[in-house]
Amino acid sequence: MIRLRKLRVYVDTPVFGGVEDDEFMEESRRFFSHVQRGNYTVLLSDETLRELDLAPESVKAVWKSLEPGNVELVEIDDEVQQLSVAYIDERILEKTSEGDALHVAAATVADADVILSWNFKHIVNYDRIRGFNGVNLKHGYRALSIISPMELDADEQE
Repeated sequence: MIRLRKLRVYVDTPVFGGVEDDEFMEESRRFFSHVQRGNYTVLLSDETLRELDLAPESVKAVWKSLEPGNVELVEIDDEVQQLSVAYIDERILEKTSEGDALHVAAATVADADVILSWNFKHIVNYDRIRGFNGVNLKHGYRALSIISPMELDADEQE
């Protein structure tokens, strides 16, 4: 049997909040239980941590409970900043969605395998995904998979 490496999953802040949301609770909790079992490596950026700092304690507890060996921190550096500005300059997102642009740029620069989000307006959106990937390719990065937790089947990874 071929042993695949763990997927490196950039987790957007709403996935953490999803553990307390009736609509997204089941899938969010399922994802984090797979993380706890070591099925995925979670990528978190400075932007995610900033947003989580403003979240309720029950949501903060989710990220604080993650095993350090299953987490990679992604710095919001000049490269990430420049790519996020490119998304806005190319009108993939408006300036008011700078945080969302930072999430996608951080995942791109960190070479994440996938971005996981419940943000269907600004991130998990077909036209925006095409736009992000067009900008990524234009700037020498690879295209990203951007999906919701419903589309990530951890059972296939076991």
